[in-house]
Amino acid sequence: MTDPFPSHARVDPVAAEAAVRALLRSFGQDPAAPELRDTPARVAEFWAERLAGYGVDLATELKPLPGELSPVPVILERIPFVSTCEHHLAPFEGHATIGYLPGAGGTVGLSKLVRVVQAYAWRLQVQERMAQQIADALQAHLRPAAWGVQLVAIHTCMGHRGVKTPGVPVRTTLMGGSWEAAPPAPFRS
Repeated sequence: MTDPFPSHARVDPVAAEAAVRALLRSFGQDPAAPELRDTPARVAEFWAERLAGYGVDLATELKPLPGELSPVPVILERIPFVSTCEHHLAPFEGHATIGYLPGAGGTVGLSKLVRVVQAYAWRLQVQERMAQQIADALQAHLRPAAWGVQLVAIHTCMGHRGVKTPGVPVRTTLMGGSWEAAPPAPFRS
């Protein structure tokens, strides 16, 4: 069995389990009840997974491929993600469209772009910051001639509490380089 708490996880399993037991007690529940006995460990494991993005080394993920490649736009559309709102610890989920026009930094494998989205989604987040972090990573590691990031997500903190308006998508779009004035079609929708 693999360790559910890899060394890069920021979750202290002992403290997390104690906090979940305390939270259950604050709800008037008995954490020792048979149906809740394993809940603290399961919740701690869940948060270790959910926060694994803090341990991703983006310099390693965005290492350029060897060789000369044509400088054609690279755009991945509708990359699914799930993240956690740092204000309410509620999930938000949606999809990302990210892309770049290769420049001085070269080109990376397509899966590496997905890993960048995951690295920032698997943290306590707000959507606007997540979009900026992805854009900053593309710029810093690839030095592209152009780049774009668009996140579209549904936030349960808005749908399940407060105004209780479920299903309203939030769109965050950032463009840079030559795409700032003329974004490609996937970023205009």
